[in-house]
Amino acid sequence: MASPSAAPFDIAIAGAGIFGLAIACQAIRAGLRTVVLETERVGAGSSGGLLGALMPHMPARWNPKKEFQFQALLSLENHIQALEADTGLNCGYKRCGRILPLTTTDKLEHHLERAEESKLRWHPDETGFSYAVEPAGSRSDWLNGAAAPYGIVYETLAARVSPRRYLSALAAYAKQRGELREGARVVGFEDKSGEVLLEGQASLSAKRLVICGGFAAFDLIEQFTGEKIGRGEKGQALLLDGRGLEDKPAIYCDGLYVVPHGDGTVAIGSTSDRIFEDAFPSPARTSELIERATTFCPSLKGREVLTDWAGIRPRCNKRDPLVGRLPGFDAVYAATGGYKISFGIAHLVADCLVSEFAQGKSQHELPQTFRPTHHFGANHLKDDNWRKG
Repeated sequence: MASPSAAPFDIAIAGAGIFGLAIACQAIRAGLRTVVLETERVGAGSSGGLLGALMPHMPARWNPKKEFQFQALLSLENHIQALEADTGLNCGYKRCGRILPLTTTDKLEHHLERAEESKLRWHPDETGFSYAVEPAGSRSDWLNGAAAPYGIVYETLAARVSPRRYLSALAAYAKQRGELREGARVVGFEDKSGEVLLEGQASLSAKRLVICGGFAAFDLIEQFTGEKIGRGEKGQALLLDGRGLEDKPAIYCDGLYVVPHGDGTVAIGSTSDRIFEDAFPSPARTSELIERATTFCPSLKGREVLTDWAGIRPRCNKRDPLVGRLPGFDAVYAATGGYKISFGIAHLVADCLVSEFAQGKSQHELPQTFRPTHHFGANHLKDDNWRKG
């Protein structure tokens, strides 16, 4: 049992990945006493990957989700600069831009339409970011011209960050100003008393619990709600020696990213496997990634493989992230399922969620498709007194 004399935390966060740490830092800035409880170690799940691609949704079929991500990408640079100033740690962030090869006439026509819509959606006169179709040979020093027979798209909003450095800076901030416990697995929470139950350890008290923790969060959410609203999907990536390529833009071709980083590495990834047996890198998949990447990016041929990585990414059944209070509970929240866009939006998700805790108002509004009402069954949402167990 928790010590009755121990002052309760305002927020306990289960999981030290990108969502959990971003929420912790925002909560601390809001003056809330915060503890992060991580089953293994910081970045043990999919947040500890290699790619770091911060890529906008296409400026077509615009919706609240795309607008939210757009605003998040616009504000992320200032957020990271503030974090770096507070911690003295470099996050490896840069607005690098992105190339998309055009391989068919249909793609050319499609992206010409997107380029026109970007003038409405991206507000280039205000933001300075552009989305333009260029001749095939305009970036031939980096992209194999044969891979872009109908030209390329070059957009300047895309950026990159070092996932592990960014996590390290967030963790350092949380440790300096709050509390972060590794090797602490949350197994339950008493909604009325605020007791956070830990596996093999004394419990602690908190006014709210936020379940993060990547794909493993879905099991804990199911324990509370009786519904499994997401699954894991395996992804694999690798790092090559990228010396001399640090200032090149990212490339996205046929579902694969090539992302040069400022530390002289190039990240390649990632795969997507719904069916998997483990979370370890597959040598066959590593070979496949290298072969595919060097086909459209010859500068990578013969470069040393520094490391490979695999992880299980959280994907909600309804695709969009889950952010908000779980149905039937007063003090249990969740933030998970930011499949492929977590690093770009985590700081804005944190701002919106912490504003709810502090009874304030964020400048931004979470899309309704992020809310629990979108993810859970109607019976749970109607019965506000429903409890699991």
